[in-house]
Amino acid sequence: MLLFRLVLSLAVIAQGPLVITNDPGGIVAVRAARVAALGDREVRIEGRCESACTMYLGADNVCVTRDARLFFHGPSHFGLPLPERDFDWWSRVIASHYPPPIADWFMQTARHRILGGYTLTGVEVIRHGVRECA
Repeated sequence: MLLFRLVLSLAVIAQGPLVITNDPGGIVAVRAARVAALGDREVRIEGRCESACTMYLGADNVCVTRDARLFFHGPSHFGLPLPERDFDWWSRVIASHYPPPIADWFMQTARHRILGGYTLTGVEVIRHGVRECA
């Protein structure tokens, strides 16, 4: 297992920056694993980043362009509500990938919308502590 992680880490480092331009999201657990495997690889959010994609905000080397659009909503199972215990747990997993001001907003507001959600611009995300891409 350790060898597998080392090979995966080297493969990630060998690649250039991960550029997000049109990412619809996906499964939270899968995205959390992808973020963890990034190491120091740069993540550039330049366009649409929705749902679980927003967890890239937790990458060690992430930046956002001013014209990026990030869409947030609460955890669900294919649009269906989760049991309360699971909802709270997955909400905390997602929020742990955000800078504190965005995490607080997510836990107080955004996670409560399952259908629909909230969009933050790159400018707003930068204002909340994420580095602006050069």
